[in-house]
Amino acid sequence: MTGHSIPKATLGRLPQYLEYLRSLPVERRTISATAIAGALSMGDVQVRKDLAAVSGAGKPKVGYQTEKLIEDIEGHLGCDKLTNAVLVGAGKLGRALLDYDGFKDFGVRIIAGFDCNETVLKKGAKEILPIKDLGSYCRQHDVRLGIITVGGGSAQEVCDRLAECGIEAIWNFAPVRLRVPGGILLKQENLALSLAYLNNQISK
Repeated sequence: MTGHSIPKATLGRLPQYLEYLRSLPVERRTISATAIAGALSMGDVQVRKDLAAVSGAGKPKVGYQTEKLIEDIEGHLGCDKLTNAVLVGAGKLGRALLDYDGFKDFGVRIIAGFDCNETVLKKGAKEILPIKDLGSYCRQHDVRLGIITVGGGSAQEVCDRLAECGIEAIWNFAPVRLRVPGGILLKQENLALSLAYLNNQISK
């Protein structure tokens, strides 16, 4: 099952629901949309709509079977089949993402990093390889997702190279807006904006 027919905003919230549901004790056989909304400090109506889009309507006074709801969300997120990803830019942020194993719980496996700086290249379980090998590696390992953690000045060039490799989606951490060909999904992650939002909230 895929999430292509699910609204993008709903897909963006599914990992939050999944993480919460996985944290529940096994004895919690059922869960209501209202309970999920309360636990995550989200709107009850929004949660109901999101869950209805991936698992249908819950039963009155019962809600959803927890195990079934987890399976439905995992199916829409593609957790039942790992997607290979590569990362370009092996600085501090890049290496932190490369070393994090939690992405596998949500269907993504970062299998290698790439960099133009030969001093950071390494062998091992998760290699950091020279950027010149990016194209051949992606084709050989059926890589479908690319992560960009380079500086803004070279981000578009990296994006273009990933597109040429047949990448279907890009997760961009560089502080610039990228241009991608039609058919390639782009998720822009602006860490500065997220931090500014938190600062604004605590300063009120």
